[in-house]
Formats: sequence, structure tokens, C-alpha cells
Amino acid sequence: MELRDVEDDDLPVLVDQQLDPEANRMAAFAATDPADRDAFAAKWARIRADETVTMRSIVVDGSVAGSVMLWRDEELDAPEVSYWIGTEFWGRGIATAALTELLRLVEIRPLYGRAAKDNAGSIRVLEKCGFEPHGEERGYANARGEEIAEVVYRLEG
Repeated sequence: MELRDVEDDDLPVLVDQQLDPEANRMAAFAATDPADRDAFAAKWARIRADETVTMRSIVVDGSVAGSVMLWRDEELDAPEVSYWIGTEFWGRGIATAALTELLRLVEIRPLYGRAAKDNAGSIRVLEKCGFEPHGEERGYANARGEEIAEVVYRLEG
């Protein structure tokens, strides 16, 4: 597994990964319309142009397995990590390895991460990387069409 800067050729793979119904359900807080490639491209253009964001593609055996990033959550007004792994790469420790590597790249602390409360895999990734429970919120999950519980995790020094 390696992290590298996001390249233009990665974007079609990343948008296709978002189209997976199982991945969307687990992530819960996904795009309103994951099939809207123009909206995806516009969002990623904004993210890639933001100098405060640290974003990397996750590459495994030459294939883009997903992405990992650090960005500023406007609601928390704090730095937050997020990650997305294509379902064909699930269960191999790739998200944990990618987040671990991102945490080596960025020195900002504290950091936050969040996951749907029933997303045991994502919660496990945060906990393996040293994040601790910080609270719980409720929010509308586009991928599920309903409001759900979301757990917030925090990583100190």
C-alpha cells in the first residue's frame, strides 16, 4: 500500500467506487447523487485546489484502492480525517494502513474522525489509529434516506 498525490486518472476510479450500493450504505453520509459525475468532478476540483486539504490516493498493487484526506470540518471548526476504500479492497487492513500513513504526514492535533454508528469497520479503523470516542451526533444520511446516529472520534497528540 502506498499513498500518492491524487491524479486526474484516479477520479473515474474514485467516482465508480462511490457508485457501489454497499459502500454507500456503510459510508451513509455520501453524495446526494453518487452517479452525478459532474458534481463529483466539481467537488474534487474544489478539494484539490484547497491548500489546507491533504489528500492522497491509496494505491495497492498498482490499483487505486481509495482515498484518504485531512480537511477542515466547518461544523466542528476542526481538522477531520476521512477515507474511502473500494469494496474489493475491504477487510485487508488497507484503510488502517492508509490512515496511519496520513497521520505520519500531518502533524496537526487534535484531529477528528467520524463514522456512522453502525459502521463497525470504519470505527475499528479509527480506534486502531488511536482515535478515541468524543461524542455522538445525528445527521441526515443521503445514502440511507434517513437521519442516523454518527460517532465522532478524536485523536490527541
